[in-house]
Amino acid sequence: MVNLTTVAAIGVVAFPAMAAGLGVAPGIRLRPRGARTVAVLGAALTSVAALCVLVTAGQPAQETNLLLAPFGDIDITSGVLVDGLTGVLVAVVAVVATCVQLYSIGYLRGDLRYPTYAAQVSLFTAAMMLVVVSGDLLALLVGWEVMGLCSYLLIGHYRDLPEAPRAAVKAFVVTRVGDVGFLLGVLLLGGAAGSFRITDVLAALGSIDSVTLTVATLALLLGIAGKSAQFPLQTWLPDAMAGPTPISALIHAATMVAAGVFVLIRLYPLFAAAPITLIVLAISAAITMVLGALCALAQDDIKRVLAWSTISQLGYMTGALAAGGYAQGGFHLVAHAAFKALLFLAAGVVLHKVGTVLLSELGGLRRTMPVTFAVTVLGLLALVGVLPLSGGFSKDAVLESAWAAVRGESAVLTSSPVATVLLVSMLATVLLTAAYATRLLLRTFFGAPQRTGSDPEPSMRWPLIVLAIPTALLGIVAGWFPDYLGSPLSDSASPAPLPGSLAPHLVEALLATVLVLAGAAAAFVLWRGKPSHSLVRVLGRSAVLARRGFHLDELQRVLVVRPYRRLAAAVAWTDQVGVDGLVDGVADATSALSKGLSRAHPTLPNLAVTSLIVTTAVLVTIVAVLS
Repeated sequence: MVNLTTVAAIGVVAFPAMAAGLGVAPGIRLRPRGARTVAVLGAALTSVAALCVLVTAGQPAQETNLLLAPFGDIDITSGVLVDGLTGVLVAVVAVVATCVQLYSIGYLRGDLRYPTYAAQVSLFTAAMMLVVVSGDLLALLVGWEVMGLCSYLLIGHYRDLPEAPRAAVKAFVVTRVGDVGFLLGVLLLGGAAGSFRITDVLAALGSIDSVTLTVATLALLLGIAGKSAQFPLQTWLPDAMAGPTPISALIHAATMVAAGVFVLIRLYPLFAAAPITLIVLAISAAITMVLGALCALAQDDIKRVLAWSTISQLGYMTGALAAGGYAQGGFHLVAHAAFKALLFLAAGVVLHKVGTVLLSELGGLRRTMPVTFAVTVLGLLALVGVLPLSGGFSKDAVLESAWAAVRGESAVLTSSPVATVLLVSMLATVLLTAAYATRLLLRTFFGAPQRTGSDPEPSMRWPLIVLAIPTALLGIVAGWFPDYLGSPLSDSASPAPLPGSLAPHLVEALLATVLVLAGAAAAFVLWRGKPSHSLVRVLGRSAVLARRGFHLDELQRVLVVRPYRRLAAAVAWTDQVGVDGLVDGVADATSALSKGLSRAHPTLPNLAVTSLIVTTAVLVTIVAVLS
């Protein structure tokens, strides 16, 4: 049934898609002013449609189904699926995308490739919206793949920078590794359920055998790890900072990395029914969050600090979901989108106005950039998890989900040792997050000024103010969020876990506060100390290792890239020498034979006549003798 909700859900995909089409359509060469108008208008219409979805969505889920083609026993369909999860995510994507489009007007002023950039941002937004509203796994897969293409194009926007094309290729290749698993997982689930519709797959959960379910969810998890930069496929995200800063905000907050966590939430009953997959997810999350926080602590580039911070916080979300914290992980996804987009755009202001984001070259900017300083403080406090900011509620809820798993109260994670490891990793991450956030704030805005800067013009300032509002006030809806989100879509035979509560818990809040104060104090002491007490000097080689991501790139190069290249070279040699050599050899032999016959052709008639005379004479002689 088509109603306002359905129309609005289609609109959140159609409006940015049309804006992208106008930006790159053959025969239409938009000038920067026209490109700005199309991009911002498309984003504004998308936000209006998203607001309609947010207001009208809820429980029960609303679904449409359009038959595209019968394909044997499985029908290929399309349609939208709108519930509380859809309503929340389309609103998040629309707000961040609109802020990014507005911010980019000032940030990329004078860039000759801005019209193409704006169109690509619109297409990126449309692809993410398609992932969120799709009621069919194949349609979701289309949006998933288009996002990979858009990330490649946008990360490599600055073609004159040597690191940008490399980072774009790396992001595309690493995420494609995960996408292979994601595709296999989708095909396995569709084949087992007899349908690719999400509700049909979830309804068939009880009839899917455990081996197939485990293999399918592990394959999906590989794709989720690639898109959401989870260990061991996290290496592409820090290098993606070579792209424009607004794109960093879009990728890290509302689209690319959020897509993986969204799919995990959307298909949560499948993962909850696969204990082995949940254990793998919990271990990956535990490693990811600590690894990301340690690497963020050692970076000298603000954008790379925030990139590693994103990896760490995504580990928080997947860890909460592994522990059974359905609403907790979902709320942290929303809160993180607000404060991380705010922090990236603030970092973009520093780069745009000061000319660098290297902490070693900054200091004292709070006097000349008061607005940027204020929103950065707000964003970092939310990142650290200070109540009553949005990050305070979500961090406390995530910790409570891990505590519940350790106490044996989780409905999904039944392994107590794994739950304990997950909880310890979360607590360590709280400490490390406070340390690197304090270090970033002090080295950027306090101390002796090394460079001067100023607050941005209105086109870059207003997006900061808009994002500061949910960063500060999302905690107000913490009590309403679980009811709006609802329980995971599932059939009655396999009831899903309850969403959970986001109310603060005294013990967890006090423990987290102690860890936050300890981490912040350690960073402050090192900052105020002598130069010999700097982080790199205190931690020595450990800091260098963390700055380089513990050489995981090099390890992947040795274990994966080089063997793959050697295998590719061997296959190419076999193809050239074996397959092509055999074909070319036959062709060369045939050619040589034909040339030989061609040269012998003039003598062949005489030879034939002579042979005929001799043969006839022999036969006549034989006949005469016999007669």
